[in-house]
Amino acid sequence: MRFAVYQVSRKGGREKNEDRMGYCYTRDAGLFALADGMGGHPEGEVASQMALQTLAAMFQRDAKPRLADPLRFLHEAIIAGHHQLLRYATEKGLVDTPRTTVVACLIQAQAAYWAHCGDSRLYLVRGEKLVARTRDHSYSELQETLAQVVPMGDRVNRNVLFTCLGSPGKPVVDTAGPLRMQPHDRVLLCSDGLWSSVTDAEITEVMTAYPLAEAVPELVERALRVAGEKSDNVTVLSVEWDGQEDPDSGGISTLSLGEEVFASTIQASLGSGEGAPADDELDDAEIERSIREINEAIQRSSGKRR
Repeated sequence: MRFAVYQVSRKGGREKNEDRMGYCYTRDAGLFALADGMGGHPEGEVASQMALQTLAAMFQRDAKPRLADPLRFLHEAIIAGHHQLLRYATEKGLVDTPRTTVVACLIQAQAAYWAHCGDSRLYLVRGEKLVARTRDHSYSELQETLAQVVPMGDRVNRNVLFTCLGSPGKPVVDTAGPLRMQPHDRVLLCSDGLWSSVTDAEITEVMTAYPLAEAVPELVERALRVAGEKSDNVTVLSVEWDGQEDPDSGGISTLSLGEEVFASTIQASLGSGEGAPADDELDDAEIERSIREINEAIQRSSGKRR
């Protein structure tokens, strides 16, 4: 399995960045995820980080080195993140529960599976075409889908979400896949800070026209320019699938990993820690450092097996 990843997160015009993103992988499976902590509720950054941590922990536990049922895993892991948030709020004695949206993509056996709750999105671009996009759990998307069945009055705020992690009711989790991946397919995960300012057509165009390392920052900067001083957090994680084990093609190869090796860029703790990047500087330089650390750990593990 070989793939390339590029990701950027910017604070925009907000006081803090409540978006989180990351990925983890074994020899035979890769998990890519993004969460957007919801404003108007406490500790959005905790909610998004906890959702990703839960996904990563369950992936590490179950992917040995692949998952038996990818769609079931995604659904159960997202629901588990929801329960972690409820438990956290209870333990902290919070009046309201931290809440977050989440979108996750699993690539295994050259097929993609994905799941989401809320309005963080997944786009899958193949060639010059948008092959797939998630549908937001918002009244706006619901209106488009059910307009003829359940007419909605003008007084309804159609951008309000009707589900998320941390909400009082059980979250709605939509899953999709498998979709057979082809070489150079690109999967893009993003928070609403991107798609609220950049159209689907623009996203598809940029993902088609530029190398991955240029397309992602270009989209983020476009969103920041359009939204201006009131910009939301803008976070994008994109994966280009290779599928070929050509050692000269670059990217990340998992071919040499042992069955028990697990690598992750998702932070294990909520604290920033000494030397951690500022909230508006979670860019690819930090990810490169994480990848180097992962590769060193893999080499150490491989050495012990000899």
